[in-house]
Amino acid sequence: MGEAGAGTQRIAPAAAAPERTLAPGAAAALAYAAAALLGGALALALLPPDFLLPEAGRPWKPVGDAAQHIVAQRYFLRDPAWHWPPLLAPHLGTAEGGTNIAFADGIPLLALALKPLAAWLPPGFHGIGLFYGLAMLAQPLAALWCLRGSGERRLLPGLGAALAAASMPAWLNRYGHAALMGHFLLLLGLGLYLRLVGRQGARLWGAAAALAVAALLVHPYLAAMVLALLGAVPLTRLLRPGAPGVGAALAGCGAAGATVLLAMAAFGYLGATGEGGYGQFAMNLLSPVWPHRSGLLPGLVAAEVDATGHGGWEGYNWLGAGLLAGVAAALLLRPRALAVTLRRHAGLALALLALTLLALSHRVGAGSAVVLDLGAVPAVLGQFRASGRFFWPVAYALLIGVVAVLARHPRRGLGAALALAVGLLQFADAAPLRAALRDWAAARPGWTLDAPALRALFARHARLTLLPSWSCIARGAERDYAEALEALVLASETALPVSTMYVARWRGAPPACRDAALAAAPLGPGELRLILPGAVAQALPLVPRAAERCVALGEAVACAAAAAGR
Repeated sequence: MGEAGAGTQRIAPAAAAPERTLAPGAAAALAYAAAALLGGALALALLPPDFLLPEAGRPWKPVGDAAQHIVAQRYFLRDPAWHWPPLLAPHLGTAEGGTNIAFADGIPLLALALKPLAAWLPPGFHGIGLFYGLAMLAQPLAALWCLRGSGERRLLPGLGAALAAASMPAWLNRYGHAALMGHFLLLLGLGLYLRLVGRQGARLWGAAAALAVAALLVHPYLAAMVLALLGAVPLTRLLRPGAPGVGAALAGCGAAGATVLLAMAAFGYLGATGEGGYGQFAMNLLSPVWPHRSGLLPGLVAAEVDATGHGGWEGYNWLGAGLLAGVAAALLLRPRALAVTLRRHAGLALALLALTLLALSHRVGAGSAVVLDLGAVPAVLGQFRASGRFFWPVAYALLIGVVAVLARHPRRGLGAALALAVGLLQFADAAPLRAALRDWAAARPGWTLDAPALRALFARHARLTLLPSWSCIARGAERDYAEALEALVLASETALPVSTMYVARWRGAPPACRDAALAAAPLGPGELRLILPGAVAQALPLVPRAAERCVALGEAVACAAAAAGR
């Protein structure tokens, strides 16, 4: 970005001494090496080895969303066969016909790459921890590549962008959800936008379509954001007086969108629905300047800002002290350059405005109050329940734009120093977020269920009926949720066929609660029926000949046709 777009800039007055610079190839190699070193160092410093490369049989459990993703990917990798759609894990959620791992956020892109290697991977391996490491490595590299698309190719500004991108609060704060740490895809999408507004080409649009599909196979929200950035290309060209290639840009953008639709059809995404609730997890108007978990402004606020009653975590979008300082410096030192940049990238500015409005939702919160409620919204928006996420591309566009504008200060040395300072301040400000991520990855919570006994039982049986099923767990029953997830994690170590699975989306009607029928059915050959504590009172009396076929495992109960002993 910046007023010069992808072109060259005036370097110095004619009388000035020539600047000593590296050859372009050497400078690029040095910049990318530094960015890779930064990303690799972050991954190794924040993520323990057994987190990156896990095995089965550990004395501690994964928790929360990451546990759900682990279960999905393990079942997919352990099944040697391929099915239709290609992301189906038929042994996971057998009572519902299997599970499309995309609906359990199993990071299909990585799962598809790992499946051919599954026979050589350690027992119980999954790629969820590995994805965290890859995302940390890719984040500064993608930021550097994105900045170079603006025409700014010097080392210090590139380091500033890489440091700042690796310290974005909304990125680091997503550590509980592996797929949503794939923000490098947004930076790649923004970098493609910057290149495509400068020149058209089938190769670039092919890369754009491939990136959008890759984003879909990481998480659909990321795909929607990448498509919004690509959609800004024809809009920017249309709004530039006399700019050629609007038709070609529309065709390229349409082809990218059509490719994503084809991928959705092929991989079984079409027809999926979720719980809905657009507006519940929106961004607050104050969120970008609300310094929760700021290292340079500690103690100013105690929690995320929220007006919807849902905690504000999904809408967390603190921009960071470094980026806000950079915005202030650009407004003060280079206001005309900022205005020129906005005019040159008017289509992008409109796309980012639309994403911001989508993030705010129809119930706009400012602080603890809802200041605007537009009433009912179209049903299609229910797919975007966590709408606060849509501000992420806006934050990255601000970052790249501010670094590019500051770097092009007429005094080149000052410009480079300012761009680097943005990154250094942002990195310092993100220290509490890095610490939170490190502590989470290093946590080793013990099993609530009797893991050794269950592992032994799972090894002796051919399938698992788990009660309660996910569709029967009452909203807010956190203990039931956690214990069911524990049982699924243990079963996933060997991919034991299991009756149920928690998914964020499903095709058709939501799974019905059929636990009474499952509990009362005769115990089949090879079946282990595990009744978790929250369902014992309701389900155990229904099990045929329960007194002789069931045993207690702590507060849980295990039943089998041949008595389930330890």
